[in-house]
Amino acid sequence: MGNERARGGEGRKSVAFVTLGCAKNEVDTEHMRARATAAGYALTDDPEAADAIVVNTCSFIQAATEESLEAIFEAADLPNVRDGGAALVVAGCMPARYGEDLEAELTEAGAFVPCSREDDIALVLAGVIGEASPGTEGAPANGEAGERGPVSAYVKISDGCDRFCSYCTIPYIRGRYRSFPLDDVRAEVAAKVADGVREIVLIAQDTGRWGTDLEKPSTLAALVGALAEEHPGTWFRVMYLQPEGLTDEYLEAVAAHPNVCDYFDIPLQHVDAGILRAMNRSGSRDEFEELLARVRRRIPDATLRTTLIAGFPGETDGQFEDLCAFVEDAGFDYVGVFPYSREEGTRAFDLPGQVDEDEKADRAQRLRDVADAVCAPRVAERIGRTLDVLVEGREEDGQLFGRAMCQAPEVDGVTYLEDGEVGQVVRVTIGDTLLYEMEGA
Repeated sequence: MGNERARGGEGRKSVAFVTLGCAKNEVDTEHMRARATAAGYALTDDPEAADAIVVNTCSFIQAATEESLEAIFEAADLPNVRDGGAALVVAGCMPARYGEDLEAELTEAGAFVPCSREDDIALVLAGVIGEASPGTEGAPANGEAGERGPVSAYVKISDGCDRFCSYCTIPYIRGRYRSFPLDDVRAEVAAKVADGVREIVLIAQDTGRWGTDLEKPSTLAALVGALAEEHPGTWFRVMYLQPEGLTDEYLEAVAAHPNVCDYFDIPLQHVDAGILRAMNRSGSRDEFEELLARVRRRIPDATLRTTLIAGFPGETDGQFEDLCAFVEDAGFDYVGVFPYSREEGTRAFDLPGQVDEDEKADRAQRLRDVADAVCAPRVAERIGRTLDVLVEGREEDGQLFGRAMCQAPEVDGVTYLEDGEVGQVVRVTIGDTLLYEMEGA
């Protein structure tokens, strides 16, 4: 089994990474993979063929924790772990959130790596499976040599959060907000562009705050403008832009650079001022309607996405109906809906007026239905328009697909194509739509 697992070549010890949760976790895994590779470990996509399995967990809400636990137990039950001596490493949000309690309960794992220690992954691997073979540093981090990598990639521009929304565990898991220095972000973007990436998606817990805490303060607008000018052939997209971060300066930066997607992902969470105060957030329906109007005045063809929480403690029938009415009137292109998740350690956990689980699920589904009824026709309005589409790959049946600037990765559907090569940006006319998918003629 040992020789089979070490299939990275020349007897090198191999590592498999399993990632749960959001795009930010995917970026963390990518960085751990790079550090493991630089230390001389081989990477494998097959956990059963690995000397070590690193499960990068999510613990943002209870459902994510349960999914991460399931992945951990599945890895622990693989023959190479159960019987062959392969190591299981639990990384990411769960160790950060639960600390020593997790280590005491999860005896299947050989090591735990919280978010703050992910840079030490090579040392952790050395501790559980031994140091990598000498003379193997600098091996390719992704796939075989010459294999084409992804055409779209995430780049984190900060970590942590200072908002302390009453329902959210992120500040306790990731710590306080800290921007990544401009030169570090530029270097990571440049490396990905050099590897053939055609779209960079900038992410963080709170992208709009980037630069405010640096020794020489800066802004998201300045960052996006600089990157767009340095890489004019690359698309740039920003996700997780809180309402306060949507400044006039940022709108001007988007409007001034054709390679910056006219795409605004603005998590509002609710529109009732009282519910927002209970969430430790600001805003109201009137303020948010003016915010969206301001975006459209400057960028008439803007694509708008939001996320909303249904069934927050104390939410009345009237407040929920007002949320539904807002979605009907606001004209979003995409809406993500989540039932409130009651998380221990957050201030909302003990708020009065907790909504029954069945009622939360029912409200969330009703709100999704409202969103679909509004958003699907807006997607259909693109029929007949000519759009640039980044070709991403082929389905199992050979169908070519990509995404337009109005479609973010993983959440907004894709555009099916007749012709093109992966990595190209092709000009197509939208011939038909089905819910959130589009067909290019």
